[in-house]
Amino acid sequence: MKKLNVPSPVASVFTRAIASAGLILGLLTLTVADASDRAVVPGGIYQWKPPEGATQIRFNNRPLMRLEERVLVGVPLRQALGQAELEYQLNGEPRTHTFSVVDKAYTEQHITLQNREMVNPNPEQLARIRGESSRQRQLYLQFSDTQLPNQGFIQPLQGRISSLFGHRRFFNGQARNPHSGLDIAAPTGTPIKAPAAAKVTLVDDLYYNGKTVFLDHGQGLVTMYCHLSDQLVTEGDAVEQGQIIGLVGATGRVTGPHLHWSVSLNGYRVDPQSMMTLLTPTSVEPQ
Repeated sequence: MKKLNVPSPVASVFTRAIASAGLILGLLTLTVADASDRAVVPGGIYQWKPPEGATQIRFNNRPLMRLEERVLVGVPLRQALGQAELEYQLNGEPRTHTFSVVDKAYTEQHITLQNREMVNPNPEQLARIRGESSRQRQLYLQFSDTQLPNQGFIQPLQGRISSLFGHRRFFNGQARNPHSGLDIAAPTGTPIKAPAAAKVTLVDDLYYNGKTVFLDHGQGLVTMYCHLSDQLVTEGDAVEQGQIIGLVGATGRVTGPHLHWSVSLNGYRVDPQSMMTLLTPTSVEPQ
């Protein structure tokens, strides 16, 4: 078994920043970092301030999250480079807005698995995997008008970042899809917290993901927590930010205990660290 050790000074900076955010006193307001009209990378988040009165704003025919005067757009890892387009309505007329998608050199990660069926499943396992994948896709595409609370979006647990978002992954030398989440290594049994208020939409034991929980935070923002040793919520539960939803484990396709945390925006997996940076609580002195 090959030990994963992916150092990330950037990740440690984000971890310290999120830990500090939990110590802020006073009232909280949600700050959305200003990056409007800048280029974005595949797997990133583009934000745009639409003209006043714009409605039905969509990307690839999918509705988008609106926060105050801005929209947040999840860009897929497989997005073609160059110009991308948003569609919207203004005064009853169809309009478009374009933005640039530029390349990012994501790193590679080589993983050795002792259980070869986790690399090349048999036909019966493949049928199970396809069914589970279809169910998860439907959950990622859910959209409601629920507004995010102003407490921001926190990291679900503190630990060593063992695999960054976007890694090109190789299992036993075979190329697989890029890593669509953030892996946080921690001892088995470490509590995992909800990053924001949400509804629990899935609690199951999946082939690759092991014991899994899905949270729907509203407006197309959906998060997934995999490889748990125990799930402490049930489908349909409403959870608050900071509520414990499960415990770190090593179920499913893993090389050791850790949390695989995925963040999906308008149906596309995006970098969880980008979402934490964009949705930042800031201190306001009580009057």
